[in-house]
Amino acid sequence: MPARTRLRLALTLTLGLAGAYGAVAATPPTQPKEGPGGSAYGAATVVKRALGRSGAVTLAFYGNTPPAAQGRPVAVFLHAWGATNPQVYGAWIEHLARSGYLVLFPRFQEVNRTRPADASSVAAGLLKDALADLASDEAAKPDLSRVALIGHLAGVPLAANLAAHAAETGLPTPKLIFGVMPGGIARDDRARGVALHDLGRIAPTTLIVTVIGDRDARAADLAARRIMREASAVPVERKLLLRALSDDHGFPALSATLASPAGGNPAYDAGAIKPPPEPPKDPKQKPPPFKWTPDMALTGEQTTLVAQINNAGTDSLDYLAYWKTFDMAAAAAFAGQDGATLKANPRFSDMERWSDGWPVRRLGVETPRPPAPAKSPDAKASDAKPPETRSPAARVR
Repeated sequence: MPARTRLRLALTLTLGLAGAYGAVAATPPTQPKEGPGGSAYGAATVVKRALGRSGAVTLAFYGNTPPAAQGRPVAVFLHAWGATNPQVYGAWIEHLARSGYLVLFPRFQEVNRTRPADASSVAAGLLKDALADLASDEAAKPDLSRVALIGHLAGVPLAANLAAHAAETGLPTPKLIFGVMPGGIARDDRARGVALHDLGRIAPTTLIVTVIGDRDARAADLAARRIMREASAVPVERKLLLRALSDDHGFPALSATLASPAGGNPAYDAGAIKPPPEPPKDPKQKPPPFKWTPDMALTGEQTTLVAQINNAGTDSLDYLAYWKTFDMAAAAAFAGQDGATLKANPRFSDMERWSDGWPVRRLGVETPRPPAPAKSPDAKASDAKPPETRSPAARVR
């Protein structure tokens, strides 16, 4: 048999088997019809508004139904570095807005013009201005006693910094910090990335939940644990570490990548949401000088990750690992409950079942270890054995 014929037969067999597998493979669970993460929405459509001015915009989203008497809970969505268009998170934003939230999306970064070291102060200023604009708005009606911060990648250290500086910046103290795939943390303000500020100032009443995946997990895990450790005023029982697990039991497979919390919806394209007209500029007033620095540009790795974020769709991980867990964590935080309440709820970690009845891999739920008590120098000296009295085995360790 000629080589070309053998190759054609092999390709035909391979494609046929792939098609047969796709036709019979189990499918992943869809969005729940009701409950946390579910589609039983009170609002049919979403109001989309731009607040601020060109280059300093916060986008606001809320359902078309009247707010409750106490107002709408506020979800502040802090995007990944380079993912400045809310369109890439549009599926999650729509879920939140139609569920009753006022969603604020501060565009704290102008690509190639904003330094990561400045992002925390920029985000704080944008949020403060947006909340001032909406304070007397009866349609938006933010309830500042129920505020949650959602961060993705570099948005997670930003959320932590905003919570730490809430009192001094005049922002409401968040009840919940919900960080998915935390990353982009710099060693200090001179290094590339977002430097963590004094997280010991985060209010002890805050609930902190981080979610990582099992793909490219090490850096996100280290970042999550560092944030938990440095938020020293928050008790351990108010902290939870979640891990979403990939699952290829059926088709399409579920892959818990760094980009997986994103999910595009073109209805949330920032270009289609017009900001209010700007006041006339004084021709004598010169713009502040601009100095470009290399950390304003995206690295090659960041560019690749942003492309993955832009192309992300929605699947069971969105509905059950991110949306559902946020909904449940926010409800617990607003009610003053701690992480133990969530951890004890079997629904919190449940990922439901493939269409053939096989369970999707559950979320890992962990409470971080409490910090070890510091020993005084005298205690350390007294605990240590003299070198000559140690056994050979002790010296090997």
